[in-house]
Amino acid sequence: MSKSLLLRLIGYPALLIHGDPMVLDRWRWLKQRLPGTRNDERLLDCGCGTGAFSIGAAKRGYRATGVTNDEAAVARAQERADYLKPGFANFEAGDIRRLADRSDFQGVFEIAICLEVIEHLADDRSLMQNLAACLKPGGRLLLTTPYYHYIAVTPDEEGPRSEIEHETCGWHVRRGYTVGMLQELCQDAGMVIEEVSYCSGFLSQRLTALMRVLTRVHYLFAWAAVLPLRILPPLFDGLLTRLIGWRYYSICIEAYKPRFAPGPEAD
Repeated sequence: MSKSLLLRLIGYPALLIHGDPMVLDRWRWLKQRLPGTRNDERLLDCGCGTGAFSIGAAKRGYRATGVTNDEAAVARAQERADYLKPGFANFEAGDIRRLADRSDFQGVFEIAICLEVIEHLADDRSLMQNLAACLKPGGRLLLTTPYYHYIAVTPDEEGPRSEIEHETCGWHVRRGYTVGMLQELCQDAGMVIEEVSYCSGFLSQRLTALMRVLTRVHYLFAWAAVLPLRILPPLFDGLLTRLIGWRYYSICIEAYKPRFAPGPEAD
């Protein structure tokens, strides 16, 4: 079954179940932090890929702008948005490392999302600063990235990694992040972390490993084999992960850009 056929058959949910099983976990985490709105809040999806999260945000009432350096992904995302008509979802090809060059992005977004992206960039400090600059005072950043202490889903995740970014293969330049590392980045960018949480536990990781192995035979075979099992993580993943003491794959933060500049220090 092709992805386009699946989209025609079931609509938006097709974007969440055609690939990595952990994509649905990230959307479920994100959706809980994106209340429905009719106020046209602007949302920046940094590293939007083929648009699943931007389109989901648009369905909830946000004016979503997705940016990625992959022109083919932009075309695919816009095609999906044009078909689903979720509201306002626009996609642009651009280098997310150069957000500071976009004067039209500075201080205009109420929300910025950055899901499983920062670990691909060598200069994560600059990315976080640029995301903060794109937010209005009072704006929020929703970010997920691999947790430093995760257990590798497949052996290739253990390395070797390169500290140099790769434009096409999407390798990670670092293993992941701890709470302290993310606090450091947010503080440096002038943002305050409000909440730290985690997503993608044992079941999602095992399904992802299974899909990666079966994909070596054929993608459609892997997809069909994993599809009936995708219902399990939303129902049981959190409970089972806690019971067996497994480590979550992603660490997730909600950060806030203060509305007020720091006041003068007391004499």
